[in-house]
Amino acid sequence: MSGAAEDVSDEKDNAHESRSVIHRRLDEQMRQINLLDKVVEISSGVDSTLREEVKALKETVSEHHKAVQPALEDWKRIKTIGYGVSGLIAIAALTTGAIVTWMSDGAAAWIRHWLKFK
Repeated sequence: MSGAAEDVSDEKDNAHESRSVIHRRLDEQMRQINLLDKVVEISSGVDSTLREEVKALKETVSEHHKAVQPALEDWKRIKTIGYGVSGLIAIAALTTGAIVTWMSDGAAAWIRHWLKFK
């Protein structure tokens, strides 16, 4: 009988070891689930915080855009006026050049006539 008792004792030990392994696995899974719950909770908190910060930044950018918009419009107007002034200066320079050329021909003819050159 000692062989049968020994077999039963071995089976009890094996069953005990098997239950022990199962309980360790369950405990590890419970720790992992708790850790995942914490990660999800932290992530949702961070996500909420980031949404609020993005919303605040959008509002700030919008306010700054409204404040800067008149200056941008003035800059565009000044730039357009500058183009117009540059165009007027170019036209005036061409006109002056044409007048000087025309007058130089007339002045040369007048000087030749006055000095009696042919």
